[in-house]
Amino acid sequence: MDINRDLLPPFVDLLLDAVFLVGLDGRVVYVSAACERIFGYTPQELTGQRLIDHVAPQDRARTIEEAAKVVSGRPRIGFENRYVHKDGHLVAIMWSARWSDTAQLRIGVARDISERKHAEQMQAATYAISEATHDATDLRQLFQEIHRIIATLVPLIGFAVVTCDTVTGEPAFACRAGPHAYPGADWDAEALRHCAAVIHTGQATALPDDQPGAPSWLAMPLVAQKETIGVLLVKQPAGIVHTEKDNELLHFVAAQAAMAIRRRNLSDELLRLARYDQLTGLANRRLFEDRMETVLARCRRKQCRTAVLFIDLDGFKQVNDTLGHAVGDLLLQHVAQQLKRSVREVDTVARLGGDEFVILLEEVEQEQQAMVVADTVRRALQRPATVNGQLLQARASIGLAFYPDHGLEAGHILRHADQAMYLEKKTGRSVSD
Repeated sequence: MDINRDLLPPFVDLLLDAVFLVGLDGRVVYVSAACERIFGYTPQELTGQRLIDHVAPQDRARTIEEAAKVVSGRPRIGFENRYVHKDGHLVAIMWSARWSDTAQLRIGVARDISERKHAEQMQAATYAISEATHDATDLRQLFQEIHRIIATLVPLIGFAVVTCDTVTGEPAFACRAGPHAYPGADWDAEALRHCAAVIHTGQATALPDDQPGAPSWLAMPLVAQKETIGVLLVKQPAGIVHTEKDNELLHFVAAQAAMAIRRRNLSDELLRLARYDQLTGLANRRLFEDRMETVLARCRRKQCRTAVLFIDLDGFKQVNDTLGHAVGDLLLQHVAQQLKRSVREVDTVARLGGDEFVILLEEVEQEQQAMVVADTVRRALQRPATVNGQLLQARASIGLAFYPDHGLEAGHILRHADQAMYLEKKTGRSVSD
């Protein structure tokens, strides 16, 4: 369709917004000069083309729905979508549009709102990551939320987080998502080498994909309080070009994510210190009491039994006095490991303090089951072990108590087990005697 340009005001090409006339077939009949500034194409290049072909693939379905509403006679103001710029990057557009029955044309005015959307995205990302840090129960859930947040900002086909192992300090994958997040073992090793360099230098870099010609991964350092604690890996679809604004947004999100990870790590560490014994890694008294209350509540509902073993090491003070507290601490760590190996995963092993330990056995049908565990513990501790070059043999006095036989409340049951342990220590009699 030819348009008589004399009918258009001469100042249309001076407008910063682009004016479009689009036919019923969706092809551009006329576009003002501003289209080159916004979309990168000259008016001559866009004229005759289907406008929908330049819409970002993710936005095409709803753009077609919007165009149908306009053609049906419903003027629209403020519809937003994204277009692919001539150089490949995405441009955010806000439209005002209406249909002309007389000319059989859709008349639209396109405004570039990329700057505004960029600022909104950064603000939204800050809020979303802050909220995710507060709501996430662990780091894995936090990583999943960060992936979801980034995916709302830029198209993603691959996402991964690499962090440093707390023991070895070596980088390792902590989270992956997306169809291209698992290229293969060979690529994993190469990627981790690149990530180690990123952690060392603190500089972002591109990682080649395992498939020749495929889009590369962008590896961005996760920096919190001037320390690089990991790497954020993102991969966008082919044909999407990273602009400076995109990179700025991704780096901003990476910085927010790094602070969130650091806060979550600190929170987890404080929680661990509050609930676990620092020397042995076992549950402490507070966590044990919480677990016991939970187990007793379950036993009341299911009308089943539970057992408590109160364990005290014999002659531990002599170890401290003759070999030193450092050896005593190593012996306590050895005892903790033996206790954990002697019970089921559902059971709880705790250190109450000093050389006192307790074991909570869930759902014990018969007393004999708990007595077998006590004998297993005793035999495990009596096996000689080399501790700091010293061959040591631990012995323990063990007291047993059962719910509901020896009490209905946690304090009563624990007190009975404690008294039974002291009776055994006094008489030198084992549980199985």
